[in-house]
Amino acid sequence: MVKWQPVLLANVHRPNSEKIATYLDHGGYESLRKALKMSPEEIISEVKASGLRGRGGAGFPTGVKWSFISKDAPVKYLAVNTDEGEPGTFKDRLIVERDPHSILEGVIISAYAVGANRAFVYIRGEFFLGVKRWIKAISDAYQHGFLGKDILGSGFDLDVTVHRGAGAYICGEETAMIESLEGKRGIPRSKPPYPAQKGLWEKPTIVQNVETLSNIPHIILNGAKWYSGIGTEKSKGMKIFCVSGHVNSPGNFELPLGTPLREIIYEHAGGIRMGHDIKAIIPGGSSTPIISAERIAVPMAFETLQAAGTALGTGAIIVMDETTDMVEVIRRTTRFFVHESCGKCLPCRLGGKQMLNLLENLSAGKGSMKDIDDLEYLAKGIYGKTFCPLGTGMAEPVLSALRLFRDDFEKKITTH
Repeated sequence: MVKWQPVLLANVHRPNSEKIATYLDHGGYESLRKALKMSPEEIISEVKASGLRGRGGAGFPTGVKWSFISKDAPVKYLAVNTDEGEPGTFKDRLIVERDPHSILEGVIISAYAVGANRAFVYIRGEFFLGVKRWIKAISDAYQHGFLGKDILGSGFDLDVTVHRGAGAYICGEETAMIESLEGKRGIPRSKPPYPAQKGLWEKPTIVQNVETLSNIPHIILNGAKWYSGIGTEKSKGMKIFCVSGHVNSPGNFELPLGTPLREIIYEHAGGIRMGHDIKAIIPGGSSTPIISAERIAVPMAFETLQAAGTALGTGAIIVMDETTDMVEVIRRTTRFFVHESCGKCLPCRLGGKQMLNLLENLSAGKGSMKDIDDLEYLAKGIYGKTFCPLGTGMAEPVLSALRLFRDDFEKKITTH
């Protein structure tokens, strides 16, 4: 095991890590000073060359996204996605609560790069401490001249405000988040047009995840060559992996992309509780396909997990040992997605409820073989046929569990 020094989480365990004085004492806002001496085009080129991909789940190249925004648009916005609602994911919350200035510095640099003079932080309603930390960090940044008019004498202006969501998972989807920011019900929009062309109040808008933004100061300060030297050919940089479930030491672990799943579980998360064996792993949050223990050697990177039939997602690794009832896992997961569906489209709205009914019958020992077949039929009917990715995210765990652990479902049947 190679010992890697934390980059994104370097400050989180320091005393008073959330305070601007602590951040400044450890080199905070030096990257911003450097960035403001560069042109916006130079910053975008540097982020492109770094190979940074979005950490919110989709993995889209960040610099490419920035290049889509119109240079000539008179009004542009930046929206910060702090609506971390994917089950098993708790990385963004850690950074917001313990090192908010590292994100804010990334926000300011990103806004300068795309020409946005207004940024909005959208945060999950349940993150009470996170809301307080965001507000305090922004206030302190204004007082130190890092926000407001003519930042550090550069001629660049930026105002940032915090907006709390109302606990809707769907608002983690960028266009639903934009709708919510506008004061509307959080329902996804049709794409195209993408937010970079027409976002908040129909103006070009860049939406970025917290972890993504916290990478920006390090890329600017240390250079794209340094950053692209970490990770794999198609997955660059460090990644925060959230490990939970049946491990001895759950938590957040910052490691290079491409680190083997086995290493993360056994060397960083302390192995499996009470000497049990692994049965199943969710590698990227509850909306990603489940994999079996046979896949434990897979490198945790975008391309390698895709080749293994699953996805990196948010990097939320949920480990389940051989005592786990996979029918109950899928029932609870489906219940979550059914509850969080916005109801916009029929496959998600009705298909999800029908799947949950079947799963509840199976879990209670009241199901039949036909119920298992119907469950698979419904999941296939939902997969890829909904307005936004939530429906597919609901179907993925069902289909992967049926493929890998069908015996668990059949064992629930007492009558035929």
